[in-house]
Amino acid sequence: MNNKICNPKTEVPNTMEMNDKDYITTMLSLEKAMVKDFVVVLTEASNNDLYNDYYDMFDEVSNIQREIYDLMFKKGWYCLEAAEENKITQKLNTLEQEFSQLEN
Repeated sequence: MNNKICNPKTEVPNTMEMNDKDYITTMLSLEKAMVKDFVVVLTEASNNDLYNDYYDMFDEVSNIQREIYDLMFKKGWYCLEAAEENKITQKLNTLEQEFSQLEN
């Protein structure tokens, strides 16, 4: 059973030079790193105005990261795997148990 969810792959030249996929993969990696860095900055900001400015930047970087991911998925450079219903239910049950333990 094929659980892959993919779009047709946009082919790129297979050379030593960087191609569109290489450039956009690099951009995605940089955006992901910036999102992580902003999370750290947000947890350490002690001034409310500064926190709000950082949050706005975090939100923008997060949106750009998602747009890049969406473009890569559209071009077939990212594939997803459909999860089986029982695995989703299993994970949900595990998370509910952990949450319940945190409440106690």
